[in-house]
Amino acid sequence: MPRQVDLEERRRVIAEAVCRLADESGLEGVTVRDVAERAGLSMGAVQRCFRTKEEMLVFALRHVGGRIERRLRERLGGSPAQSAASAVGYAAEELALLRAEHRSEARVWLAFLAQAAVSEALAEPLRAGYAVSEELFLALLAEAGADEGTRAVEVRTLLALVDGLTAHVLVGRLTEGQAAEVLHAHLERLWKG
Repeated sequence: MPRQVDLEERRRVIAEAVCRLADESGLEGVTVRDVAERAGLSMGAVQRCFRTKEEMLVFALRHVGGRIERRLRERLGGSPAQSAASAVGYAAEELALLRAEHRSEARVWLAFLAQAAVSEALAEPLRAGYAVSEELFLALLAEAGADEGTRAVEVRTLLALVDGLTAHVLVGRLTEGQAAEVLHAHLERLWKG
């Protein structure tokens, strides 16, 4: 009797292989052949899961975005006694991927972000991910009592700051500690303003 293949699990294995390759050499280093080899699969098995390389990359992008979002929600849910203001800080820290254990994920995220500038197929899930983050931050800022008139601008500022800090840490312009200082200084001004 033929063995049943869990296609969703196989797709996740492929997505992880894409992420490892992107971490090592950016998205230009991701080929179907290399993904198959890294995932321990045949090229045919990869092609049965994804009709095109673009489809595979979009799935991998959603996979890494989902992983970050789950970790963020776990961190926020894990400290129920925290204030809404501290929850904003926790959420921003998680999205900035500043900690050393998230450096690989940060490189993968920025590789996708850079490619999305020239690929609408990758830009769409990124926009959707930013929209989810924006909704989360809007709710947290409202709960923290931030001024209603400036909340939307503050959320956009915070998301842009988070991405910028990620990039600055990755290229060695800022240390993890310096980036955290910038983020916390911005949040302090937000709560004082």
